[in-house]
Amino acid sequence: MTTLENSHIMRTTAVNLLNNTLAYAVMFLILVTKLAFSEEITIPNKWDPNERFIKPATTKSANINFITTTDFPPFSFIGGEKQITGFHVDLARAICAELGRLSACQIQALPWQEHEAAMKQDKNSVLISGLAIDQATRKKYLFTRSYLTLPARFIGRKTNIIREPLFRSLRGKTIGVVEGTSHEAFLVSNFKKSKLRIFADQKLAYSALINKEVEALLSNALQSSFWLHSKQSNNCCKFVGGAYLSNNYFGHGLAIAVNPENNELVNTLNFALKAINDKGILSELYLRYFPVSLF
Repeated sequence: MTTLENSHIMRTTAVNLLNNTLAYAVMFLILVTKLAFSEEITIPNKWDPNERFIKPATTKSANINFITTTDFPPFSFIGGEKQITGFHVDLARAICAELGRLSACQIQALPWQEHEAAMKQDKNSVLISGLAIDQATRKKYLFTRSYLTLPARFIGRKTNIIREPLFRSLRGKTIGVVEGTSHEAFLVSNFKKSKLRIFADQKLAYSALINKEVEALLSNALQSSFWLHSKQSNNCCKFVGGAYLSNNYFGHGLAIAVNPENNELVNTLNFALKAINDKGILSELYLRYFPVSLF
């Protein structure tokens, strides 16, 4: 997440932070195979167990057209069989299965710039593509409850012990961060006694961490989780401390965007999301596509 104003949460991450999207997609597939059972995974649960949603009348439900992208790994990308796959694709299918409407659901991959026009053409189209929840997008769409939050995390060298509370451990130390990001704004406000070293891009920041030019680095947890287990990191580093969640700095998480006049569809999707969470299906998808815990 590079800026609070950006309307596409993970697209900016893919363009500005990931140096090679295809390389990370391949890396993701390798991680799923090798790391799924190699370390403890923390699965966040954002749902109130006492909250209830009314089950929709499926006989009256219209078809749902899920719109996503092909360049957003591990959420949606082209897999080995040249088919669209990913967390969002399987989540859409799980929603449709819960509603008993698998045959009436469509998953459509479109370029990002075509999403808005596609939504206007069909009131039952929904965006499951990483659209940020902010003032601008709230004027255009309704949003379901968030189904996944993407935190910020510190990473440090394995040879350098950094313990909680981090604001004390990193007092007077140099922290790396990418210029113009929400992570930089967070550090300026909350780590005032640390020294910040600003980098033009994430690759330079990672190199500085490896070369001991900074003591720690604050970044997007998703992107960093893949870098930590890549050849580029040379097994140098690890997450330190806990996850940082902030609506003001790091967004409201991922949710499904729905056309503004379609309150009934929002309620239907919320029912399905809550149901698959309670049944453990959301956790299964998390384990499938996030073999390295983000939290």
